[in-house]
Amino acid sequence: MTGPVAGQPDATSVLLPGPWAHRDISANGVRLHAAEAGEGPLVLLLHGFPQFWWSWRNQLTGLAAAGFRVVAPDLRGYGASDKPPRGYDLPTAAADAAAVVRALGETEAVVVGADWGGLVGWTMAALHPRSVRRLVVVSAAHPRRLRSSVSDARQRRALAHALAFQLPRLPERRLTRADDDPVAELMRRWSGPSWAQTADFAEAVDQYRAAARIPQAAYGAMEYYRWAGRSQLRPDGLRFARRMAAPITAPTLQLHGALDPYVLPSTAVGSGRYVAGAYEWRQLPATGHFPQEESPAEVTAAIAAWAVS
Repeated sequence: MTGPVAGQPDATSVLLPGPWAHRDISANGVRLHAAEAGEGPLVLLLHGFPQFWWSWRNQLTGLAAAGFRVVAPDLRGYGASDKPPRGYDLPTAAADAAAVVRALGETEAVVVGADWGGLVGWTMAALHPRSVRRLVVVSAAHPRRLRSSVSDARQRRALAHALAFQLPRLPERRLTRADDDPVAELMRRWSGPSWAQTADFAEAVDQYRAAARIPQAAYGAMEYYRWAGRSQLRPDGLRFARRMAAPITAPTLQLHGALDPYVLPSTAVGSGRYVAGAYEWRQLPATGHFPQEESPAEVTAAIAAWAVS
């Protein structure tokens, strides 16, 4: 692994100040950084790509004010968390998250995940059901639903960028080049048009662009995509798909942007077939792939209501 170079952000750059505390958590053999706020029942917030814990900044404060203990970790490979050479698969990421719950002194949590964090949430609810009291999934189809969506030409086109991410080394180089801006390009493409015109969007792009340039962070982000693509026909991927057929018993709320151009609503809506417990699908109008940032008040209120219902 290489160290930082002059002008390159390091892991401390994501320790952004605010009405939260930063802490390190030892979980599943790695050290994960997290932001924490509030007291009460535990809500675990899991981010996606190209984000880090800060994507939940509005929910950290809003849910803490509503009477919850809110913890938003950086997934392994992201932000200020460890960046080991391996472990970027959904079973391992779900085991990380379940271990975080135990390390925080709790037996279960309301688990909220967006994008890759949503896939981790689905996986956690299936493979570690005792750790998940209630589940909220944002902008993520169930892994088996996503796997079957390759038969849909529209969804295949929407996921085309993931094919480029399968290449070795080149995606990382592009993410970290000073003369290229793939983070901004992807965020503009995946966001709803309203948020993309705001100062909040511009700030988010700046934060995620810098976080992608932390040494080894781009590698970890790309390795999740590589595992998802390459494991489809490998024994580990087939075994994972079989295990994910387990019915999810945690009450599950699925929030999805009506304008999401990446994980199409028509793909995500079929995820309810894998939920045996209470289930609700809620589509958010005028919202793209980042609802917790595009429609923060609505998402915070939905999580708070689901967590106590």
